[in-house]
Amino acid sequence: MAEFICLYGKDSASIVIKQPKRSPLFLRMIVLVFAMVCGLYICLRQFSFQTSQLVPTPITTRIHYPKPQTFNRSECGHNPVRFFAILSMQRSGSGWFETLLNSHDNVSSNGEIFSVLDRRRNVSSIVQTLDRVYNLDWFTSASKNECSAAVGFKWMLNQGLLDNHEEIVDYFNRRGVSAIFLFRRNPLRRMVSVLANSYDRYAKLLNGTHKSHVHSPEEADALSRYKPVLNSTSLIHDLQETEILAAKALEYFNTTRHMVVFYEDLITNRTRLEQVQEFLNIPVKNLSSRQVKIHRGDLSDHIKNWEDINKTLNGTEYEKFLRADY
Repeated sequence: MAEFICLYGKDSASIVIKQPKRSPLFLRMIVLVFAMVCGLYICLRQFSFQTSQLVPTPITTRIHYPKPQTFNRSECGHNPVRFFAILSMQRSGSGWFETLLNSHDNVSSNGEIFSVLDRRRNVSSIVQTLDRVYNLDWFTSASKNECSAAVGFKWMLNQGLLDNHEEIVDYFNRRGVSAIFLFRRNPLRRMVSVLANSYDRYAKLLNGTHKSHVHSPEEADALSRYKPVLNSTSLIHDLQETEILAAKALEYFNTTRHMVVFYEDLITNRTRLEQVQEFLNIPVKNLSSRQVKIHRGDLSDHIKNWEDINKTLNGTEYEKFLRADY
C-alpha cells in the first residue's frame, strides 16, 4: 500500500505521498480486486432491488359493521363484513362463479342487480342501490343476513359500470369495496354461448322454458344441440372489441383493490377458488355448484359455419382460440 505522510507548513497543508517500490503485477492485482468488489456490490444492489419489486405489497380488506334498517344482526352484530363486486361480461361464467361463492356459509352474492334499468338510470340511483346491498338491506335467496362475512353481487360491464366509472371507483375506494374481475381466456367460446343463449330466449328449447343455466347433463345436451352461425366478416373486430372492453375496465378500476380471475382457470385449477376466498379474507372452504356446463368439447361441435370461422382465424393472433379447451 502507499504511505501517506502529512506535512503541515505555515503556507498551506500539503500531502506528500511516498510511493513504495511495488511490482506492476501487484498493482494490477489491486485494481482487479477493487473492480471485482465494486462489481459484486452493484450486482447485489440490483438483485436486491429486483427482488423487492417481486415481493407483493400486502393489501388488506377493509372491514365493516353494517347496521341494516330491515332487521337486527343480533349476536352477529360484532362480526365484520367485507364488501365485494364481481365485474364481468355476460356468458363469462359469472353465474356459475357466484353459485360457488354462495355455497360458502358466510358469503352473500346477490346476483345481477343492475340488470334492472331503473337501478342504474343515473349515479344517484346506482349509489342508493349499492348502499342497500352493503347495508345488508338487499334480500335475495342468497342472502345470509345476520352472519354474512362478505356481501356483494355481480355487475356486467355494459350495465352502467363503465359509463359511470369515475363515481363508482370513488365509491369503491371510499367504502372499501373489493373488485373481482371475471373474464374468459377464450372469447370465441363466449360468443358461442351468447348467441346460443339469445336464441333460447325465444326458442325455449327446454319444454317451453328458457334457462340460462342448467343443472343436469340432459338439459345441457338439449341446449347444446343448437349451433349458432358466427359472423365471419366481423369476427376479428368483435374479438378485438371484447379485449378492448376488458382492458378499459381494468384501466378504469386500477386504483381499486381488485383481482383478476379467468373462468378457464377456475375449472382447471381449483386452488384459484382458495385464492379468491383469501382475497375476500374469509375462511377457506370447499365450494361447490350444481350448475352443469352447456358447451363441452371441441368448438367445432358447436359452430354451424365452422369452416368459415376456421379459415377466418387461421394465421391470425386469434388462431389459438380455435383449439383452446379446458
